[in-house]
Amino acid sequence: MTGDAAVWLIALATVAAMIGRPFRLPEYVWALAGAALAILAGLISPRLAWAGVLQGDNVYMFLAGMMLLSETARREGVFDWVAALAVDWARGSRTRLFALVFGVGVLVTAFLSNDATAVVLTPAVLAVARAAKAPARPYLIVCAMVANTASFILPISNPANLVLYQDQMPSLVHWLLRLGPSSASALAVTFLMLRWTERGDLTGEMAARMAVPRLGPGGWTALIGLCVTCAGLMIASGLGAPLGPPTLALGAATAAATLIRRRESPLPLVGAVHWSILPLVAGLFVLVEALQQGGAAQALAQGLDAASAHDGLAAGATGILVALADNLANNLPVGLLMSKTLNAAHAAPRLIDSALIGVDVGPNLSITGSLATILWLTILRKEGQEMSYARFFAIGARVMPPALLAALAARALVGG
Repeated sequence: MTGDAAVWLIALATVAAMIGRPFRLPEYVWALAGAALAILAGLISPRLAWAGVLQGDNVYMFLAGMMLLSETARREGVFDWVAALAVDWARGSRTRLFALVFGVGVLVTAFLSNDATAVVLTPAVLAVARAAKAPARPYLIVCAMVANTASFILPISNPANLVLYQDQMPSLVHWLLRLGPSSASALAVTFLMLRWTERGDLTGEMAARMAVPRLGPGGWTALIGLCVTCAGLMIASGLGAPLGPPTLALGAATAAATLIRRRESPLPLVGAVHWSILPLVAGLFVLVEALQQGGAAQALAQGLDAASAHDGLAAGATGILVALADNLANNLPVGLLMSKTLNAAHAAPRLIDSALIGVDVGPNLSITGSLATILWLTILRKEGQEMSYARFFAIGARVMPPALLAALAARALVGG
């Protein structure tokens, strides 16, 4: 077996193990095992592996800050408060609750990242569905799919966005002009297709009222912290500054403010954060570095160069191919590899944006597609819920392709 083939085999086996969790070991163990195997097999040197890990510093800080914010908001009851309000506003209508959950998911994803939607909103929505005596599946599916589809509303909505653009992140104005129509199109199609797909479970009545918990001083502190963080990240994005450091600083400050008010030790809060996401991402960074050393990025760049004479066609094809690749190898390593590929090919903005659309919308086809979906599946398992690969794929096959095509068509119409 050639070195290139061995790296691809290890990468695919790693993602498969992360999904299947042999021996019930957590996902990050398999990500690190795949990286270690690549090093031991001589497919990448320890020095280059470490360089690959260090490339993710901005992503690690962004994730750490968002997880601190999300856990603080969860502990202070912010998400339960929002979810209870949604049930109250639904007034006994499953369809209205579906629309409200979708809307809340869009807001959480846009301003807190898709991982926050998967990790924090999912258990809150499950609790709401149980209290409302409504089938949980339609609302849980919304959490997974809106986490991906809404993840390119803003640069901060998905860590994969930071990975793909690296140091070439567009300003906020340019982002909205280039990708705003695509995001709106993808969200509209996703909502309509999910509403149609889940129509059977959205008929009938449910509990019309739910006690809305009181949001205490700590909750308001966390909510204000969330708003300040969102404003700070919007400013940083508008200036083209890295998003990791301000996210970590503001997340830590919000957590500290609530802890000081309560005079509590930080250990319980810190212990509740899903820190295993960080070594999982680091392991994927190493595997992508190994793939690059094997010439994968250069080969893909040559293909993009050959297609550049047909810019519109190349952009659409790139988005579709990236979307399919997400579901084989997860969108985070695919985004990393595409970042290196597009940089080597000196790709036009339209091509980069189409790749981003594929990275963010494509994962809705299968559970393997994104880190957020894997986290969502982990949360479901902890809550005693099951979602098979086949069932998710059956829904994703109806929802993802039209949403992807709508987004790519909208980006083509914008031009540039």
